[in-house]
Amino acid sequence: MTRHPLQIIAGIASATLLVALCAQPSPTQQPVHPESDLTTVRPEFEGFSSERLERLHDLMQQSVDQKQIAGIVTILARHGKVVDYRTYGQRDMAAGAPMTKDVIFRDYSMTKPVTGVAMMILYEQGKWLPSDPISKFIPEFAQLKVLKGSDNVGHPILVDPDHTPTMRELMTHTAGFTYGFFGDTPVDAMYREQKVLQSANLQEMVEKLAKIPLVYQPGAQWRYSVSMDIQGYIVEKLSGQSLPDFMRDHIYQPLGMKDAGFFVPEDKRSRFATLYRTSPDGNLVADANAGPNPRDYDRLPALPSGGGGQVSTAEDYYRFAQMLANGGELNGQRILAPASVKLMSSNHLPPSLLTGEFGIGAQIMRPGFGYGYNCAVVFDPPEANLPEGKGTFFWDGAAGTWFWIDPTNDIVFIGMIQRMGGGGPNLQYLSRAAVYGALVDPAK
Repeated sequence: MTRHPLQIIAGIASATLLVALCAQPSPTQQPVHPESDLTTVRPEFEGFSSERLERLHDLMQQSVDQKQIAGIVTILARHGKVVDYRTYGQRDMAAGAPMTKDVIFRDYSMTKPVTGVAMMILYEQGKWLPSDPISKFIPEFAQLKVLKGSDNVGHPILVDPDHTPTMRELMTHTAGFTYGFFGDTPVDAMYREQKVLQSANLQEMVEKLAKIPLVYQPGAQWRYSVSMDIQGYIVEKLSGQSLPDFMRDHIYQPLGMKDAGFFVPEDKRSRFATLYRTSPDGNLVADANAGPNPRDYDRLPALPSGGGGQVSTAEDYYRFAQMLANGGELNGQRILAPASVKLMSSNHLPPSLLTGEFGIGAQIMRPGFGYGYNCAVVFDPPEANLPEGKGTFFWDGAAGTWFWIDPTNDIVFIGMIQRMGGGGPNLQYLSRAAVYGALVDPAK
């Protein structure tokens, strides 16, 4: 029997609909590792000029050609769409291994915002409040003293803190702690003598810190510090999990950060970027021990550093940053509520600390430029003399990695390199100039 053409069309449509319905995953079939679409779209679709983005490419390529940087990976996205994704140079110069998109980097201090998200997850669970004293979670800190100076024979003068340091101060580098390898105060010397960051585990680290005085009265200064390593200890106490396990279960796996972690397993070692330092004559020298706390990353560390222990690919970190840019969600996986992201990414420093007196590296606390929870915040770009949108938040790492999230223009940028010791171009801020110079239709 011959079927009418309309019957044939209806049959095809019904079959197509049936296949489509069958292909829809049920709630119990949702993928464990959701994949963001990192396929690039034409920059003009999202308000950028392709021609002007060549300035960004030239900037990166020039730093490689001049052997200031071995290799680079950059990702630029707007409205959740990747508009530029490039690799430059080499993962390892001696081996001639090219830089590829799946290369694994030492994030160093770009671990801090991830630890901040771990803390905000626990905040949403009602485990802590910004006004809580740190000693509520670390009883060993109940008797912390503050170094006021030294007497006429060189003995330290210790006084009680004006107030008990709080979780808010711990989250903003204003609690009174220091790092040990950046400063030259007597307290920094104590950190080095006690080998605080070389402790056998986080418990030993905390016990050492409990015996060392604070370097200033809580809230009186902004000083880069072990605060995020202390947060890692608190994450473990409040969650009952190790810091690496908590991040794996609550951040890495839900976001599909498949190479992020605290070490690089054997089957991924071939993708691990070589670490370089800048020699006195300005050349790049491969040096695996150039980092602030050298280790081989070949096994899970006994002291997982919430302040600087993470490794990841550029794509891993992009997923994390895009989640924050989306208000705490990526591909149907909600990590935080928008209100928690806003709390984390708002300035919490008073004007008395925004004087240009405090900072680390290129990040100087000043009018318009402050600090939130584990990240810097540009809350008044013209006042801070910067081109990005209001509310941009970001941080960087000791080996030169950098990222920023601009909620006003809905931009995410990731830059990955591996060069210790400074030197060379300031790619973090030069890339900002190039990116915003290419954003020719911000209303789009």
